[in-house]
Parts: sequence; C-alpha cells; structure tokens
Amino acid sequence: MEKKKTSAWVVLLHWYLSLATTISTPCHGNRNPVISCREREREALLSFRKSITDPSNQLSSWVGEECCKWKRISCDNLTGHVVKLDLRNPKDPNTAFDAFNQSKLGGVINDSLSELKHLRYLDLSFNGFGQNRIPSFFGCLANLRYLNLGYSGFEGAIPPQLSNLSNLRYLDIRGLDLRVDDLEWLSHLSSLKFLDMSEISLDAVPNWLQVMNILPSLSELHLSGCQLHNYDPMISYVNFSSLNVLDLSFNNFTDSKFSWLYNLTSLVNLNLGSCAIQVQIQVIFEKMIHMSNLRNLHLCGNKFFNTRSDWLYNITSLEKLDLSQNQIRGVLPSVIGQFSQLTYLDLSKNLLEGKLPRSLVNLCNLQHLDLSSNRLEGGINELLGQSSACGIKNLQFLSLAMNQLSGTLPDHLGKHEKISVLILHSNKFSGPIPESIGKLSSLKLLILFDNKLNGTIPESFGQLSNHEEIDISDNVLKGSVSYIHLSKLTRLKNFSTSSNPLTLNVSSNWVPPFRLQNLKMKSWKLGPRFPAWLQSQDELQVLDLSNTSISDLIPHWFWTHFPKIRQLDLSQNQIRGSIPSLSFVREVNLGSNNFTGPLPNISSTISGLDLSNNAFSGSLDLIVCEQKDRMNDLVILDLSRNVLSGEIPDCWMNYSNLQMLYLGDNKLTGNVPSSLGKLSSLQSLSLNKNNLSGSLPFSLQSFKELELLDLSENHFTGGLPNIRYLGNTLYKLKVIVLRSNKFDGGIPQELCHLNFLHILDLAHNNLSGHIPLCFGNFSAMRAQDSTRVLNFLSERASLVTKRKAYEYSKTLALVTSMDLSCNSLSGHIPEELTNLYAMRFLNLSYNQLRGKIPERIGGLTSLETLDISMNKLTGAIPHGMANLTFLSHLNLSYNHFSGRIPKGSQFQTFTALSFIGNRDLCGFPLTVNCSEDYNAVDTNVDNDKNGGWIEMKWFYLSTPLGFVVGFWGVLGPLAFNRAWRCAYYKFFDDLKYKVFG
Repeated sequence: MEKKKTSAWVVLLHWYLSLATTISTPCHGNRNPVISCREREREALLSFRKSITDPSNQLSSWVGEECCKWKRISCDNLTGHVVKLDLRNPKDPNTAFDAFNQSKLGGVINDSLSELKHLRYLDLSFNGFGQNRIPSFFGCLANLRYLNLGYSGFEGAIPPQLSNLSNLRYLDIRGLDLRVDDLEWLSHLSSLKFLDMSEISLDAVPNWLQVMNILPSLSELHLSGCQLHNYDPMISYVNFSSLNVLDLSFNNFTDSKFSWLYNLTSLVNLNLGSCAIQVQIQVIFEKMIHMSNLRNLHLCGNKFFNTRSDWLYNITSLEKLDLSQNQIRGVLPSVIGQFSQLTYLDLSKNLLEGKLPRSLVNLCNLQHLDLSSNRLEGGINELLGQSSACGIKNLQFLSLAMNQLSGTLPDHLGKHEKISVLILHSNKFSGPIPESIGKLSSLKLLILFDNKLNGTIPESFGQLSNHEEIDISDNVLKGSVSYIHLSKLTRLKNFSTSSNPLTLNVSSNWVPPFRLQNLKMKSWKLGPRFPAWLQSQDELQVLDLSNTSISDLIPHWFWTHFPKIRQLDLSQNQIRGSIPSLSFVREVNLGSNNFTGPLPNISSTISGLDLSNNAFSGSLDLIVCEQKDRMNDLVILDLSRNVLSGEIPDCWMNYSNLQMLYLGDNKLTGNVPSSLGKLSSLQSLSLNKNNLSGSLPFSLQSFKELELLDLSENHFTGGLPNIRYLGNTLYKLKVIVLRSNKFDGGIPQELCHLNFLHILDLAHNNLSGHIPLCFGNFSAMRAQDSTRVLNFLSERASLVTKRKAYEYSKTLALVTSMDLSCNSLSGHIPEELTNLYAMRFLNLSYNQLRGKIPERIGGLTSLETLDISMNKLTGAIPHGMANLTFLSHLNLSYNHFSGRIPKGSQFQTFTALSFIGNRDLCGFPLTVNCSEDYNAVDTNVDNDKNGGWIEMKWFYLSTPLGFVVGFWGVLGPLAFNRAWRCAYYKFFDDLKYKVFG
C-alpha cells in the first residue's frame, strides 16, 4: 500500500514538473518548440499571403505546418493561437528611400484574417495598400489591443465596425487618405490609451473635441496636421484626466483662446506648433500656471508676439521649451535663468534682439540651446567663457547662427567638453579660432562659415577625433594647413573650408586619416600639381576644388575613382588636356580652364554641365545627339566661350527638363533648329556672339517659362513684328537682348505685355518707326521689385552699360535697362518713359529722334546712365535733370539743344564732352559764357545736314584735296552703309571719352 502511494506521488510529481516545464518554456524569437499552430489559422495566413504582393519576399518563411515558427508571427505559448502579426515595413524611408519603396506590401487584405479570433496585435504600417479601404472585418477582431495602420495607403471611409474594438488600447491611422464625416465610432473605444490620427482631415467634424473628451483612459493624443480650425466654444472644461501627451501641431485654429486646454493638469507633453495662433505669448504662459506637471512645451511656428519681457515667469517646471518660428520681439528676459529644470530651449526664428542675458549661464541642466535666426547682438564671452556659475556645463547643442553677434570666440571655449554641435555661422565674429577648441573632445559638428574670423587654423584642430563635419568657409583665415591639423580627424565626413586663402602643406605621398563624403576647398592653394591624396577619398559625393591654382593634367584614375560622386567643381583653374566621357556624376563644373579637344560624351543622368570658357572645338552633335533616343535629366548646359563650330544640332526632343542653355561666344553657324522649341521648361537661352543667321522659328513661342533671351551679335534677320509672340506668349520674359543683328521694321506693341521685363536691348539693328508709348507701362521698370531677385535663377547676360560691355550674373536681377541705340527710330522721346522710376540705364543714341527732352525726366531718380547723343533733339535741357543724383554717365552731344546748361551738384561732375556738338548751349562746363557769348553763337548751321561730326575742328583745317580723298575713300561709304556709320561714330565717340574723359 505504501509503495502504491509512493508511486502515485512520483507519477503526480512527474506530471506536475512536465506541465511546469511546458508552461515556463519561453517562445524564442517567434518560435514555440512545444505548441503547434492551429490549422485553421495557418490556412487563413496562407490565404492572406496569396492575396497580397510582396516584392522584397519578406514572407518567404511562410511555408510548412508550424506557422508559429514563421517570421513576423507570434503565438500564444499555451494555446498555440496567433496573437501577433507584425508586418510593418522594416526599411527606414529617411535613410533608404528606394529600399523602403521596394519593401512595401500591397494588394488586397483577404478577409481570411478574420479567423484570427485571438489576435491582439496587428501592424500593417508603412506599406502600400493604396486604393483599398480599411477592411470592415477588422471590427470582428474583438481581442485586438494594438492596431497600427499608419502610412499604409488605405483610403476612403473609416468602417464603423471599428467601434466594436472595445479592448483596443493603441490605434494609429495617421497619414491615410481617409474621408471622415463623424467620429461616433471612436467614442465606443473606451479602453483606448493611444490615438494618432495625424494628417487626416477632420475639418468636417466640428465635434472632434467632444468625442475625444469621452475617452476616459486616453493618455496620448496626436492630431497633427488634421486641418483643425475650430472647436465648440461652449466647451470650457474637458475630462482628459489621464492625458499626458497632446499634439495639435500644424493646424489652423481661428480661436486661439484654448480655454479648455489649461485644465489639463496631467499634461507632460504639449505640442501646439504651427497652429497659426496669434496672441501675446505671456497670455499663454499666464494661463498655464496650474499645469504643474508640464515638462515639454512646443509652440513653434505660430505668430506669438509680446509687448513685455515677463512672459517666462510661470511654469518653472518646464524641461523642454520650443517657441521657434514665431514673431516674438524684444529682449530675451533675464528671468529665463530661473528655469533651472530646462534641458531643451529653442527660441530660433523669432525677432529677439539685444544682448544675451547673463542669466543663461545659470541653466545648469541645459543640453540644447537654439537662438538662431534672430537679431541678437554683442559677444558670447559671458555665455561660453569662464564663469563663477555652473556655466551651462552640460550643454551639448548650441546654435547662435544668423544673428548679429560680434567679438571674438572666447579663449575658454574648450572647457565645454560636452558640446557635440556648435553652430555659429552668419554672424560678425572676428579674431582667431581659439587654440582651446582642441579640448572639445565630444565635438562632432562645427559650423563657423560666413563670419570674419582671421588668423591661422590652430594645430589643436588635429585633436578633434570625434569630428564629423567642419564648415569654416567664407572667412579670412590664412596660412598653412599641414598634416598636424588633420592628423586625428579619422571620423571626418564633411570638410568645407572654401573662400579662405589657405595653403595645404603636405607631402606628395600623404594619405589623409579620413574618408570624406563632402570636400570643398575653393580658393585654397593646392596646385600646381593635381593633389594625389584624393586617390584615397573614394567615398566622395561632393568635390569642389575650384580656383585652387591647379595647372596640371587630370590623372586617368580620377575619372573612374569616385563611384558615389554627385557634384564636381574644378572650375577657375588652368587644368589642361581633354575630357573622357562623363557618366559618373550628376553636376559637373569644369568651366574656366584650358581643356581642349572635342566635347565629351555625357550620361543621360547628368543634370548640370558647365564646360564654359575653355578651348573645346568641333560640333555639338556628340554631346547633344548621342542621347537623342532617351530622356535626359539635363537642367543646365553651359558651353559658352569655346571655339565650337558647325550648326546647332536638331536633336533637342528629349531635353524637356532643360532650364538653362548657354551656347554663346562660339563659332556656330546656320539657323536655329526647330526642335529647340521642344525645350518646354527652358528659362534662359543665350546664343550670343556666334554667326547664326536666318529668322527665328515660330517654334520658340513654346518657351512658356522663358525669362532670359540673349541672341545678340549674330546675323539674324527679319522684322520684329514677325516675332510678336515674344509679347503674346512668352509673358515671363525678364531680359531681352537682341542687339547687333539685322532685325528691321518697327518695334511691336506686343512687347508692352511683358510685365516682368526689366532689361530690353534692341541696339545696333535696322529698326524704324516710333518708340511705342506703352513702353512706359513696363511695371518691372516702374518700381524696385525685391521679388524679382528671388524669382531669378543663376542667369547671366552680357550688357552694354556706360559704354562698356559687362557680364551680369548675381546682380542681373537688379539691373533695369533700355537700349534702343544705333537704329533709325524717329519721332519724339515718349513722355511715358519718365514713368520708369526704377530705370538705371537708358540709351537712345544714334537715332533720328526729334523734339524736346521730356520735362519730367528728373523723376527718373535711379538713373545712372543717360545717352541720347547723335539725334536731332532740340530745346533746353530740363532743369530737373540736375536732381538725378545717381547719374554718373551723361551724353547729350551732337543734338540741337540750346540755352543754359542746368546748374547742380551732379552736373558739375560732367565735362564738356557730355555736351559737345550743340552750338546753342552755354554755361559750365562749356567755355561759352551765357551772358556774353550766347548771342554770338551762329544758329544757322545746318546740323541736320552735316550729322554733327562735320563740326569737329580737324575737319575745318583739312585741305580741299583731303576732303575729296577722305570723303570718297573713307567717309563716303558711311553714307550708304548705316551699320558702318554707327560703328564709326561710336568708335570716335568712345575714343574721345578715353582721351579726354
């Protein structure tokens, strides 16, 4: 009997231990070695897999009988039921966008998933189930506690069946294109703790706040970017007793009182960023005084302003405060030093001014400080120098960029050993970089560009072993940089030091300790040999060695050594030789060198190519027509200032992305091909200084986006009335330069439709008729328009101003000019031109204009150059011209002006050359005295007949034989060839200014 009892206890103990072992065995990964998956649920999963698309083969493990061993599946250890299905896209779109798109699941969600009755966790986020609605059978998954459909592509109406998920605690449906008319279904989710509906339009749901208020367990609510603009104003109290996190950012509230908001005493995180709230900032803070638990506050991107500086007195419990991108004015109050708990402070992109308060050094816990993009001034020695206070010793991130701070960087900068990010660019700091900077052992990012720092780079730079990015461009640093400065920068990825006259002093066999991604050393002294150490930098993506005194051949290894490079700039050197095919880079600038030979073949993926100002020869066919059968990414093509010849090829059909085309200053011949009209995105076209001929094809009227057209110094013919489309269809034109061609006829009235036009150059043609009166309507020439600068790309044009040719690029948008000189225009100078108050350069010389100078010309207060010489103008010079204080070049010579030259400070600066050839003028700077000699002037000389030049003194002293020989041998042909006559007059006119000016 005793043995039987003992045996029974042994069996019972054995059974108990076996059961305990079974229960306690963990499910490693997603595998359960004991419990098998339920067959019905396995079949449901396989049916689901068949209905979806899986381009990256994520579900390849879904084979066999044991579904609990499949990846992305979890089963209950005891029952074997599937409880978790995690199909979230495993790729990060921020770091691997292409891989992210390729990893998206798609297709249709099979309703077989409704068999997973015990499912507690379902994640389908960041996939591509576009054009599908959220399955209504999700409402049958009664045990579901976690549902994440964020950015999964579902669209349409939200199924009301979701209201059945009474056990749901986490719901994420952000970023879906859903139509929401009401939220009644949401009010039934009584267990919900987390809700994210960001980027879903709720503008048709006025009672959104009432519905959310019914959810008693809600602790985290995200409604960012939901197009919320109001709420029921009757709600003054809400029952969010458990709410810790509230995100209402990126909405557009018209009522910014938020009376209900200040009762949320349990809030820890509050985000009202970019909600278009416009109220005094102290009003918000005064009402938050009872939010004793508030730690993180984000109010960036609103329109907060203030009239007092005491808005920071309340809520001293704050740990994170973000008030960036508002309109907060005034001085940063010293009371900010009382926020002893602050670890994060962002007041960037406001209108703060004055000096940094000394109390900032009392923020002993501060780790992140961003005061960039304000109007702060003064120095930073008290902030970062030695201090008796804790001196923000925990600071890790500091940005004071884009202010008006000045002075030197503190010598004791190195004591802030925890700083990993230091951004001080675009200020007025001067003096040297302190030697102590080498003690910033945690420093990863140093941005000091666009200041006035001088001296040499300290050798302690070489101690910054954690450095990943350095940008000290656009300062006045000088001296040598040796391997000592760079010896320990093993983690350096980005090195930008452009526009500093520095010299790299290393041996020819030096191997850098780093492998850079971005290297910008513009204006350094690197040459004359091509730097061999670049061969170790095979990770480069951006390389700028422009203007570095290199006069060598580029080694053969260079063209194939950088598989990841996107931008290459070797311009403004003296590099010689030829260039092989360019297929490894997106943007190339090899301009202003000594390259020769034919143009290289280019890849269809290149977006920007500048080979200007070299000695490339041959035709354009290789570079343009080689890729004619495929679409090209080219946006900018600059081949100007070379010796290219032949005709412009007719292969532009596949360059629809091209925005800038510069082919000027070459030896191109023939007509403009019709396929050039296929460049529908073109914004800038320059074909100047070639031997092109013929008329302009009507296909050019397809340039709907064209802003700049330069066809000057060619042999184009035809009447301007035949290209009326310049004004009828190319309404975005800002610059038209057609000078030195053979255009004839009148000036078309349609040009007056160009409201953005601010440069018009039609000089040196055969134009006739009157100057259109509507030229006074050019709105871009009537007032300085600051937006004109913002709308310009990196366009350039060669313009003749002040008798010289200048190339304008960065300042082109600031130029307002009209040049109609050297034509056969007749009639009067339109009074309407005096409405062009922003005009800076006006040249109407060498025409047949009659009448008087408009009396209101003194209103052109921006005028710098006025040339109306060699016409038949009469009358007195308006006295108002003396008020043109910016006028630096004036030529009224060889007309029939009479009377006294106006007196004024500006007119005292001009010489007699500005008035020569007017017999009836008197007064300074002429030697003719108005009171004594004015009546003795011979007024019967027929100046119209002699053309002005006959009055020159050397002509009266010549002999009769010299007259005959000179007239018929030299001057005679000028009477029959107008272009020669204009050039002849202009030559002596310019010579006169050079000798006597």
